[in-house]
Amino acid sequence: MRWSQGVWSEERLTQAVNATGRYFALPYGPSGTAPDNDVRAFELYFERLKEAGLGNIKRPDLLIYRASDKVKIDSAVKSLSGISELPFTPKDDPKMQDLLEHAIIAVECENSLWRAKQMPDYASPLTPQKRLGGREGLKKAAVVPTIIIKEEDREPLKIWQKKRKIPIHVWHAFFDEAYGISFADAERLFTRGDIEPTEQVFQAPGGATTKKVIYKIYYRHAYPLATTVEEPRLVADSITDKNGHILPYVRFVGGKSQLSEQALSVLDSVKEAR
Repeated sequence: MRWSQGVWSEERLTQAVNATGRYFALPYGPSGTAPDNDVRAFELYFERLKEAGLGNIKRPDLLIYRASDKVKIDSAVKSLSGISELPFTPKDDPKMQDLLEHAIIAVECENSLWRAKQMPDYASPLTPQKRLGGREGLKKAAVVPTIIIKEEDREPLKIWQKKRKIPIHVWHAFFDEAYGISFADAERLFTRGDIEPTEQVFQAPGGATTKKVIYKIYYRHAYPLATTVEEPRLVADSITDKNGHILPYVRFVGGKSQLSEQALSVLDSVKEAR
């Protein structure tokens, strides 16, 4: 269920980047090519990843390129047997270097089932907080759009970024807006103590719970990434597990977003630096 929502956010952000005519996005991680409408196909997909020794490897979800490089990137993808095979190709494969060396940035995608502008503390300014040693922030219980980074992803993303020398950005999509921040800027916020770690409890439909440490970066620390110009539809769906248990849920379908001028400026500046 969560997977299908993640796929939606990647598709929406890819559409926004491609619509600029100046840049385009390519699925790089497994979420962009995994089947999301068939439970068994989904399981087989990850079994294949595991057999290839790639099941636990963390890589960003998207790669962003200059539009002028599209012909050569399309050729490189074709030589790798298509986009669907990218998650099964080790990143050290020489053919993958053609994809990586031309990338402007790599993107880790996140999403939340919220209308950002309707969140209670959306308009609240950052003010000095005692718990942050006087540094600016929001009250601990503030309900505000945030960009989420999992503690378990930090080290793998650091290693990937350092080895590939491609800056990673985290893009977080909401129903009506999306925000972005560079991984380097996020790390500075964590190191300075501007953003504290939070323990989040995730509950599976069967009742099992998992605790994970995450960081919630206030959208005011981020750059406006995109705005929804055509709202997605909320569609009822369900999954039947291997025991015959039907799990109903709602997913987003369609919609259209427009990349902001600030986001284009970020991409332009990174392009020039590279």
